[in-house]
Amino acid sequence: MNPSTSMRAQLVAQPGGPLQPVRLPRPQAAAGEVLVRVHASGVNPLDLKIRAGQGAHARQPLPAVLGMDLAGVVEAIGAGVTTFAPGDEVYGMASGIGGRQGSLAEYVAVDARLLARKPASLSMREAAALPLIAITAWEGLVDRARVGVGHKVLVHGGAGGVGHIVVQLARAFGAEVFATGSAAQRESIEALGASPIDYRDETVEQYVQRLTEGEGFDIVYDTVGGATLDAAFAAARYYSGHVVSCLGWGEHKLAPLSFRGASYSGVFTLLPLLSGRNAAHHGEILAAIAQRVDAGELRVRLDEQRFSLDDAEAAHQRVLRGEARGKVVVDI
Repeated sequence: MNPSTSMRAQLVAQPGGPLQPVRLPRPQAAAGEVLVRVHASGVNPLDLKIRAGQGAHARQPLPAVLGMDLAGVVEAIGAGVTTFAPGDEVYGMASGIGGRQGSLAEYVAVDARLLARKPASLSMREAAALPLIAITAWEGLVDRARVGVGHKVLVHGGAGGVGHIVVQLARAFGAEVFATGSAAQRESIEALGASPIDYRDETVEQYVQRLTEGEGFDIVYDTVGGATLDAAFAAARYYSGHVVSCLGWGEHKLAPLSFRGASYSGVFTLLPLLSGRNAAHHGEILAAIAQRVDAGELRVRLDEQRFSLDDAEAAHQRVLRGEARGKVVVDI
């Protein structure tokens, strides 16, 4: 294959199969798209689920090039694109699901509406770590729960990928923030500016009484799912509390929430990529996130281990084994 019209990529051929280095035709930017030369690709747990054949909701048939998050430079623009020009540094969650080629490749053509200019203060690696977790945090905290000054916000899983962004974003909007985690995560949560709650040491009723005089939290953001979402229902403020979850996919009894007169919202960050609905809002969110980052209000935790495109299999294995201490990113 001609190197001038092809590119290197990593391909998963079948469920449970390894990442395989391949050469593929270089994509072209269709109308409304931009061609991005990828500098960095973020690794998300959903990538591993798709690879294992378990992420049916992502609608990504195999064989496929995986990778949803990216940061890079605009190489070319398709017809009708006026928001970007060749040479612009961009980032976004714009690929790797719904049958789209992912970002574990040298080039990818993506819907321009899903992108924003990269935060000027971040490296490509740092920017590629942000899109999915930042959009998920914003959609729940800002779009759904309307976080504001004076709110008491509880984040379940505050040291995690989405959770550590939710904590910082809530503080940036003027909220008082509390976050659950293990004893080992206490320092990490405190470093983010939240008050830690050891979920193994206190019951929901105990910390709700201690921290809110039994009234509950204005906003509870669940990033864990399962029994933790049930705990979130019991922690919401009477009448005005709002529970948000990005993992609310199981079956849950709503009685504890209803008896408090509180409300619930689900977050499904993939929807614009799968349906085309509200795609421009992803770009708007990322533009707002970039401003917050450059103002010093948000930072992303990166895993210290570095990987190249040739090492993408090792990057996936690090996430799969739970060894990562922050977001894993592949340098392309």
